[in-house]
Amino acid sequence: MAGTTNGVSHAQVKPTAALGDRVLRAGVVGVGRMGRHHARVYATMPGCKLVGVVDPNPERAEALAEQFDCKAFATVEELMKASGSGGGGVDIASIATPTIYHRASAEPLLRAGVACLVEKPLAGDAAESEAIKRAAEAGGAVLMVGHIERFNPIMRALRRETGGGGEIIPRFIEVIRVSPMTFRSVDISVVMDMMIHDLDVVIMLMGGREPDDVQASGVAVITEHEDICSARLTWRNLGHGGGSCTANITCSRLALKTERVTRITGENAYCKVDYGAKTGVIIRRTANEAQMTDLRSMLRQGADLSNMKWSELVQIEELKIDEGEPIVEEIKAFVQAVRTGARPEVDAAAGLANVRTAERIIEACARERGATVLTR
Repeated sequence: MAGTTNGVSHAQVKPTAALGDRVLRAGVVGVGRMGRHHARVYATMPGCKLVGVVDPNPERAEALAEQFDCKAFATVEELMKASGSGGGGVDIASIATPTIYHRASAEPLLRAGVACLVEKPLAGDAAESEAIKRAAEAGGAVLMVGHIERFNPIMRALRRETGGGGEIIPRFIEVIRVSPMTFRSVDISVVMDMMIHDLDVVIMLMGGREPDDVQASGVAVITEHEDICSARLTWRNLGHGGGSCTANITCSRLALKTERVTRITGENAYCKVDYGAKTGVIIRRTANEAQMTDLRSMLRQGADLSNMKWSELVQIEELKIDEGEPIVEEIKAFVQAVRTGARPEVDAAAGLANVRTAERIIEACARERGATVLTR
């Protein structure tokens, strides 16, 4: 009898096919604020051909189709039957619809073996995220989640600098992500709208492990959902000799200015990245051990250090930031996974972990204010 993985019998799971170097026929479902960028990238990326866009607004779909020399469709099913000189249907598709339509848009494509890049979050709740994941497994299709901050130049620079033995062992992470109200995504909590970006990065830094404990407070001010939220996540019994890590994440869509800053304090280093300013620094313990030894000695001797400047006592490494556009780098990674059949950068398991953690934060907010969490 076949075993099961995530609810799908092993006998039903098809192997992921590698599509090689041939031209990939691409489609985009939902061409609003984000979808139009997906369409632009596919239309201009070597090795890809944008064959169609899907949107319930026919004027918007037709305008994008004319701009990028492809066809406009009203439904996913029509896109899957798209014909042209390159053959029938599509090989890859981006799902950039509102979150509540992710499952309905992605499932038929994935079950037909079409690789999908689903904009964040994977779905509005864990149950629908699981369903999308199962559809990909059943169809043997690559499924990647569009957590674009992983492809932000500042984050890519951090990962380059901390790879190959230079890893930071995090013990405390502080994240601030606030911006003025845009009146987009007002049908969901700020946790699913904005904080989900940072949940992906923080869980990635923790090796994909979800937090052991979640505490949170949130306030609904303009919408019916949390517009401001502060969450405290804790991981216990970590590797590297044990210990724990705490992450404090604060998000608001009611700020008067935009700020996106992450600070990581580790056993062996400190790092600060500023997404808006596109800057980042790392202070490594090993690089400053000699200075710190001298400083401790002077403190023990009662020396007056009031005139010393702390910034001159440590070696600060500036991150080298490139100019790569995040959406371009994200789609490149997706296409590479499709061509090779390799696990994508942000796979379904990562997307599901982010959604589950977001749900736990929303539930913690409800408990904090004595409310009942409503689920679909």
